[in-house]
Amino acid sequence: MTERAYRAIRRRILDGVYNSNQFLREESLARALEISRTPVREALRRLVSEGWIEQIPHRGARVVEWTRDDAEEVFELRSILEAHAARRAASRMTATDIDRLAGLVDAMEALATSESKDAREDIAPLNDEFHRIILTAAGSPRLQRLVGAIVQAPMTTRSFRRYDAREMARSMVQHRDIVRAIREGDGVWAAAAMRAHILAARPAHKRGVDNIDG
Repeated sequence: MTERAYRAIRRRILDGVYNSNQFLREESLARALEISRTPVREALRRLVSEGWIEQIPHRGARVVEWTRDDAEEVFELRSILEAHAARRAASRMTATDIDRLAGLVDAMEALATSESKDAREDIAPLNDEFHRIILTAAGSPRLQRLVGAIVQAPMTTRSFRRYDAREMARSMVQHRDIVRAIREGDGVWAAAAMRAHILAARPAHKRGVDNIDG
């Protein structure tokens, strides 16, 4: 029930049913989702930890507002930090982890061409794992902490749902390029491929911010 509540609330934020700065009440959410308040409460805690909503003292949970400037800064920082991670990972990653990356790309590509309504949403955790493996292989706890703080921004997930077919296909090709670069041990190539991959997500996200801003 907690997972169901989490997905339902997040989907409604993505779809604009719950707008920026809107307060979300446990009782109303539980009634709308036809479940008890306990899983709703747990779902809200998770959404707070992931940066989708914020807890306002004495007032409750509120949907976080993101601006165009926020989006630009997040993607630029990610492109710099994760490109550096890919550069380091290219000379450190094991063959087993490289094969895991390739398997994740296979799974994401299958979802990208699926007609299931949840397919786009299901790409996100696989993409998160893809980036996590590279970040871990970079062997820098400091870098992991910096990237970890940035990727909590909801915009990094929103963009998947707003990709058109061309953007989605390009994203899958870029994943393949990153894996090939790492498999070749070419840190410069891996860094360039990662930076291009992250920056290519900006147009899709900007459309989402425009919708949120109204």
